[in-house]
Amino acid sequence: MSDKRDYYEVLGVSKNANESEIKKAYRKLALKYHPDKNPDNKEAENKFKEAAEAYEVLSNADKRSKYDRFGHAGLGGGGGFGGGMDMNDIFSNFGDIFGGGFGGSFGGSRGGGSRVVKGTNLRVKMKLTLEEIAEGVKKKIKVNKLVNADGVTFKNCGTCNGTGRVTRVAQTFLGAMQTQSTCPTCQGAGKMIDKKPSEADHNGLIRKEEVIEIEIPAGVEEGMQLSVSGKGNAGPFNGIAGDLIVVIEEVAHEFLRRDGENVHFDAYVNFVDAVLGESIEIPTITGKAKIKIEPGTQSGKMLRLKGKGLPILQRGHTGDMFVHINVWTPKKVSKEEKDILEKLKNSENFIPSPDGGEKGFFQRVKDMFHG
Repeated sequence: MSDKRDYYEVLGVSKNANESEIKKAYRKLALKYHPDKNPDNKEAENKFKEAAEAYEVLSNADKRSKYDRFGHAGLGGGGGFGGGMDMNDIFSNFGDIFGGGFGGSFGGSRGGGSRVVKGTNLRVKMKLTLEEIAEGVKKKIKVNKLVNADGVTFKNCGTCNGTGRVTRVAQTFLGAMQTQSTCPTCQGAGKMIDKKPSEADHNGLIRKEEVIEIEIPAGVEEGMQLSVSGKGNAGPFNGIAGDLIVVIEEVAHEFLRRDGENVHFDAYVNFVDAVLGESIEIPTITGKAKIKIEPGTQSGKMLRLKGKGLPILQRGHTGDMFVHINVWTPKKVSKEEKDILEKLKNSENFIPSPDGGEKGFFQRVKDMFHG
């Protein structure tokens, strides 16, 4: 269970809030907790990041839908920032949200410095059985990823002198206009490779296999994506590592069918057991169970085993198992069996009634004329 606060609570909006209300609430909090207004205030900085994380999820229709359905676990335990995104990334992503309403200082004092470069994300598929989904599981996987090579040294970028930004001055009819932009040489990192081993690429990175342990919560579904922060490719120039995106794939169960948090099973019983009643053993997700087939059970009847389904992600309760009874009809019978069936054929108890009553149809007709 995540210890993060509810994103709607963070922004102070209802779960039915529209895009405009979410944007307005975020801007209000960002103005209040902006680091330029709260210098050296760690609590304000954390609240600023928390509000940005909440907005990053709730302003994205796809992420918001997953969050509404599965909570933080549907986003891999976080909205996308976690603790790894720095202020430059927040201003880069959401700088336009402020609209210059803070005297132009948003991103101004922080946009002039070099930025930390984030590595790219990795995506892997993970196959899970129904048993693993029901109980949750820890799995180790091997990932071929980019890591920082040993022996790499850096120097300041000669184009921007280590600032990560270049300044240009243009003459206009209003006078000289000064603009700043990301350095095209170092892409804003402010650094360049000075020395590196021959096997390293131009960013000082090499490929290496790493074993990563991933904890999968109970109740995940086919196609769900979980994000493991900082386990993707390393960031160039000792930057922030990207994330590992784990895409869930369900392995089909031999007997059970999944339907959300519920599972279904087709139980086949012979004609005699359906007539006389019997206890039969059926498979469940975690083992086996015995169920009672009542005398006179009709084909198509459905039994419900409460709590024998799958856990609902972050909801604290479990779905059910539904057993569909099918009366099995043999395709071949021996002569002796055929003789027995022929004798039963004309018994009034074996003549079906249109309304499912105990008396056969022909017996009911006979009663009408001789009643």
